[in-house]
Amino acid sequence: MAREPARDSARKSRASSARAKRAQAEAPSGDGPRATGDTDREKIIDAFRLLLAETRFERIGLTDIARESGLSLAAMRGEFSSTMGILAAHIKEIDKAVLAEDGSDMAEEPARERLFEVLMRRIEAMTPYKEATRSLLRSVRRNPPLAFAVNSLAVRSQQWMLTAAGIKAAGPMGMIRAQGLAVIFGRVIETWLDDDDEDVSRTMAALDRALARGERWAIFLDDVAHCLPPRLPRRRRRRRDDYEDDESYAA
Repeated sequence: MAREPARDSARKSRASSARAKRAQAEAPSGDGPRATGDTDREKIIDAFRLLLAETRFERIGLTDIARESGLSLAAMRGEFSSTMGILAAHIKEIDKAVLAEDGSDMAEEPARERLFEVLMRRIEAMTPYKEATRSLLRSVRRNPPLAFAVNSLAVRSQQWMLTAAGIKAAGPMGMIRAQGLAVIFGRVIETWLDDDDEDVSRTMAALDRALARGERWAIFLDDVAHCLPPRLPRRRRRRRDDYEDDESYAA
């Protein structure tokens, strides 16, 4: 019960942040290329995001991105080798925006609360690219190879999100957690895309319910892992020197 006021305060803060980011994303960009990054890499990523908001991923060519960014193909090749590489860079930039925020005030909260806060920060970071995200999900549903590649990127991102929340993300169990969280977050994003409330209350409720279900599965998996027999040490092959030193093998 004590956390409810904090949730209300966070909701108001998110609504204000969402309004600011939406205004920034919708501001007119003037004549010429609309990509506004300072470096060639940033210009390419910006151009890709703008194009993705307008057309399907599989229809975006490197020439289109070069034209939108105002760069030559040679300059683009110096930064990226494919549109998938640019998509990966876009997702990485969102990861970095989330990880850059200080979450030390949540250190004493339960793991589920910490993860909730981290994922809401991720949704905030994605707000300027909402239409691009909507477009990407449409392509993912129609294109199984793309879905497989995007899932791989999503799992990698969720490993970082788990780590930011202070939850172990290494090893086989960490990979299972990250894969499960990628699925959970993907479903929450579908709610977010249709959530026009400034305080994203529907999205927050969907995330809260999804994490509650995920928490039950995580406890179940941890119980299964604890029931598994310990890994037996690999038996070392005896070398010729071992036989020579062992009196039982002496002639």
